Amino acid sequence: MLIIDCHAHIYSFDEKKYPVRPNPFRPPQGVGSVEHLHHVSQAAGVSAVRAIQTVTFYGYDNSYLADSTKAHRDWVCGVCTLDPDDPGSAGTLRRLVRAYGVKSLRSIPSAKAKTFDDPGVRALWKVAVDEGITVDIFLMQYAMVESASKMMADFPQLTFGFCHCMDLKPGPNLARDLKAVLDLAKFKNLYAKVDFIGTGTQQAFPCQDLHDPAMQIIRAYGAERCVWASCYPNEIWTPKITYEQHLRIFSEVLPLKDAERKLILGENARKLWFRGMAHL
Repeated sequence: MLIIDCHAHIYSFDEKKYPVRPNPFRPPQGVGSVEHLHHVSQAAGVSAVRAIQTVTFYGYDNSYLADSTKAHRDWVCGVCTLDPDDPGSAGTLRRLVRAYGVKSLRSIPSAKAKTFDDPGVRALWKVAVDEGITVDIFLMQYAMVESASKMMADFPQLTFGFCHCMDLKPGPNLARDLKAVLDLAKFKNLYAKVDFIGTGTQQAFPCQDLHDPAMQIIRAYGAERCVWASCYPNEIWTPKITYEQHLRIFSEVLPLKDAERKLILGENARKLWFRGMAHL
């Protein structure tokens, strides 16, 4: 079965070549590089990975993401993150797509305006339309749902990945946030990353506390619009479970049909970002 990891953060060990932001959030020593990711993912049977710009380590300097994408096009698909409040970001996005082969933008709301419905965000999405790339929407707060919905309605020609499904986790806001995620299934060009089981769980493997929300999302969106992601490096982003355990939740534990597993674990991602990759 083809398996593609749709969300993995990467970190270079060479901080002279790739300077980090002030007070970076560091992974453990020896963990996080694209080479280490390749080793871990291959050991788990993963064929390809969408590498994510790590803002908590590099800010909006996408140099390592860009170089890694260009150097490993056979198995890496780059997802850049840019500051919508920087007027130069639209030009940077074009350069990352054309010169390095980056295939997606992870879109954040304007920090100044505190909304997705902002000229800076719109400028980046217009570039995404022009360049034929997809957008991963970093919708992590309930307060941003309204503006995100308006923007997605205004850009029906784009394909969207839904980062972490609003970072669902057990607690007083789970029902409210889950309802918002389910309501957003009305956007047929929105693909849910159901990786929040690993990031939000309060339990050890198999993270039973978030199985029901995950299955509700899979039923609402359909398996044909859900994708698996590891949130590598798991030592810091899914500390209760390993890379292999996160994968096992979807390959073995959740009550999915075989055809659904194939779609979620690889076929949907192949169709969107790795079209040249063969079926398994």
